[in-house]
Amino acid sequence: MLTTLKTAYTDTRAADLAWCLGKDPLPALAVLDLQLEASSVQLRLLGASHQVLLEEAGGVCSETVACIAGSSTPLPLGVAKRVGAWEYEFAARVETLSRCSFAGRAQELLALVAEHPQGLAGTFPGSPHAFTALLAQRRDGQVSWRTWHAYPQEGRLVATRTRVGVRLPAPL
Repeated sequence: MLTTLKTAYTDTRAADLAWCLGKDPLPALAVLDLQLEASSVQLRLLGASHQVLLEEAGGVCSETVACIAGSSTPLPLGVAKRVGAWEYEFAARVETLSRCSFAGRAQELLALVAEHPQGLAGTFPGSPHAFTALLAQRRDGQVSWRTWHAYPQEGRLVATRTRVGVRLPAPL
């Protein structure tokens, strides 16, 4: 699903993104609710950022990647931790692209997510290559999602990948 976000594009930077687990739902500009087998997943666009809420068997996982005022947790390159009964893995990377490469990559990603039944993308008025996009899936007992945050004014694309799966008991 592709939507134009009804908000002004603010001049944020890739370096302004912060990561947080366990945050309550924040006001969203667009939401996509998904049922992936036994998992309820809510993809939320928060302007130049995202939030994903995952619920399964009474457990809840909330991931927020956003420009959070006063946050002291910058966007990590990687995180692996236990969240309740789940194993949570997060990875992020920042790509710096030329103006031409950035425009092509933005169009490619927006087309991929817009046409996917488990995808949500939002573009900002006045800047066709400024967008936030999310794509979720369930495979092999795990829920995963990828996100892209585009900053055309600096030629940077922030990509994240998250995987959440049930922790298996250790063999006896």
